[in-house]
Amino acid sequence: MSLRAGVAPGFALQDRLEALQKAVDGMNLPAAYTTAIGGKGKELARTYKEFVFALLLSIIFMYMILASQFESLLHPITILLALPLSVPFALLSLWATGNTLNLYSALGFLVLFGVVKKNSILQIDHTIKLRAHGMPRLEAMLEANRDRLRPILMTTAAFVAGMVPLVFSSGAGAGTNRATGFVIIGGQSLALLLTLLATPVAYSLFDDLSSWVTRVLGLTPAGEEGVPPEQAGGE
Repeated sequence: MSLRAGVAPGFALQDRLEALQKAVDGMNLPAAYTTAIGGKGKELARTYKEFVFALLLSIIFMYMILASQFESLLHPITILLALPLSVPFALLSLWATGNTLNLYSALGFLVLFGVVKKNSILQIDHTIKLRAHGMPRLEAMLEANRDRLRPILMTTAAFVAGMVPLVFSSGAGAGTNRATGFVIIGGQSLALLLTLLATPVAYSLFDDLSSWVTRVLGLTPAGEEGVPPEQAGGE
């Protein structure tokens, strides 16, 4: 026996699948009866599994590339902290605009993860360069934030402006475009101030952790990127 149905306006496919599963569970069917989801529902479940796999791979690849560029295992973690910080704001944007978490908004998350870390890269890279010239850590962090604030704001504004046509699009496929656009605009814009504050704090904490591990293991503190040893762990 098969049951075919459509999703009414204002509801998401995943929500209706969960409602159907709850209805089936309430029937207390005998053990000989089984249920299976087909059609778009089956494709949706398969797509979500593959999306999670693709998301994990993207994070791994980003970490590997950043680790090779910065020649550090801790700096990539500091930069990638911007990813989880942007997720609540992206979900809030979907909720505020009446959109749902679907395949197209999930693709928006992938795009968002690809660009939201750029602010942290600018901050960390400039901080490392300043410390390499002998500037104490705190002064280097403050100077890097001041120097990189303008390019961060400019790139964010330009990127958000590029997503505006998706939000105001009409015609075929407009709904999917809006879902993607709102995720990117909301996640990038609302997470901007939070990442500007969280990245320097995370950098300072991880730098202290690195100095502590160096002392515990009895390693010779070689500094960071040419920073004198007495300035490597603080001011």
